[in-house]
Formats: sequence, C-alpha cells, structure tokens
Amino acid sequence: MKNTEAITDNSISIRQYFSWKVIKAIIKTGIINSNLMGMFAGLCLALYVNDLRFLDYLPEAMLALAGTAFIVGGSGAINNFYDRDIDAIMKRTKDRPTADGSVPPQFALWLGTFLLVAGLVLLLFVSKIAALIGFLGFFFYVFTYTMLTKRRTIYNTEVGSLSGAMAPLIGWTVISSDVFHPMAIGLFVLMFLWQPPHFYAIAIRRLEEYRAAGVPMLPVIKGVHRAKVQTIVYLIALLFASFLFLPFSKVITFTMFGLTLAWMLLGILRFKKAEDEKWATLMFVFSLNHLTILFGLMIAVSFI
Repeated sequence: MKNTEAITDNSISIRQYFSWKVIKAIIKTGIINSNLMGMFAGLCLALYVNDLRFLDYLPEAMLALAGTAFIVGGSGAINNFYDRDIDAIMKRTKDRPTADGSVPPQFALWLGTFLLVAGLVLLLFVSKIAALIGFLGFFFYVFTYTMLTKRRTIYNTEVGSLSGAMAPLIGWTVISSDVFHPMAIGLFVLMFLWQPPHFYAIAIRRLEEYRAAGVPMLPVIKGVHRAKVQTIVYLIALLFASFLFLPFSKVITFTMFGLTLAWMLLGILRFKKAEDEKWATLMFVFSLNHLTILFGLMIAVSFI
C-alpha cells in the first residue's frame, strides 16, 4: 500500500514539473515572444532587401522560429536556475518555480540545457551563422550577463543588451550571410539602444526590490535621477540610429524617428512633473509599444 502511494505521489510530482504553467514560468514565455518578433522582423527584412519571396523560405522560417524559441527558452531556464536566490527576494520573481521550491532547481537546469541544444541543432539545419548568432545570444545572456556582471556592475544592463540584440540577427542570417550589411547593423543598433531605457524603467519601478536583492542596477547605485538622464541620452542615440534604415525604407526610418522622438519628449516633459515610479511606468509602457509597432511595421513593409 505504501509503495502504491509513493508511486502515485511521484507521478503527481512528475506531472507537476511538466505542467504548462510550470514550464511557462521557467522558460519565460514573454521574453520568448518578444525575441521571436524581433527574429521574424530580421528575417523579413533580409527577404525584402534581397528581393526574395517569403513562401520560398517558409521551411527555413519555421525551423528558425522554433530554434530561436528553444534557445531563448533554454537560456531563460538556466538563468532561473542560477538566479533562484535573488528571485526569491524580489516580489516580481518570487513566484517562479525555481524560487518558491515548486520544482527542484536542477529541473530548470536540465530543461534549459535540453532546449538550448535542441534550438542550436534546429538552427544548424538552416544556417551555421544563424546557429552561431544564437549561441552568442545564449553566451552573452547566461555567462557575461547572469553570471559575470548582473551582480557586480551597473553596466549589467548594457552587457545584457548584447544578448537582446541577437534575435533580429538570427532572422537576418537565416536568409543572408552578410552580418555586416547596413540593415543588419541597423537592427543590432536598434535593439542594443532600445534596451537600456526599457530596463532602467523596470529598475526604477522595482528599485527597492533590486536593492534588497543586492543587484547593482543603475538607479540603485547612482540614483534615479542619473538613470532618468541616461535614459534620455540613450533615446537621443536611438533617434539618430533611425537613419541607418534610410537607404532601404523611408517608411521604417521616419516611423522609428517619430516613435523615438515621442518617447524622448515624453521622458523630458514628464521628467520633473511626474513621480519617479509613474515616470518609469510611462516610459516602460511606451517602450513596449515602440518596439511592437516598429517590428510590426518592418514585417508589414517586407510583405507589402
């Protein structure tokens, strides 16, 4: 009887580990979705620039989407394994299965490793360069960001931005091996410059949580005012980066310019008028709309 109960309990535990609710939290599906949109935008722009038909590359696109999702999800799972101590302190992350004890931490590690390997294999079927870019995204996120800089320096955001800028390049290299094409460089610069304002806003909103966890985010160490000023500086740089797309699409260029200008003016006009947390919330919400509209436009322009 006891053996039967033990087997039943074990079966329940296994089903719990592999429930979608648990898997979804471990692999960070929100981050996967945003990266997939960037990856697909990069792929579509490569088709657009090289005057190629999407349907002719449908199998490659499907494999690349799956491979990118697996790599990003695997990286997120390994990040959850490594950061489970500080995740348990922060309100935003304390309910993650690796932080609240719902699953053994090793489950996230092995799941992440499996997804990473599977994702790299899928990308290898499409493009060796795309697989290399995918691996670099994982390396920058897990090793240089999570393990080396997140807990040690205020520049952790910039280091993490290297990883976040890889997704559009994966899409681009599925179609074109020219990583240094001006459009590819534009995609990388766009994503690299977009991320600090986005994550500074999160850090300001969650200031006390990051402080309690001992994570040296810019507003924690240098103050909220410095983070707000640096946000505007990055947005000025992003504004000028719009013109990297000018030789290929005026629609993309001036849409990006207009969106970034509105984002920057919102930050400047509300700099002193709004409370810090409200200011950060406005900037955070605008950042999401900025990137969603821009990537959506890139995809639409490519198809049209």
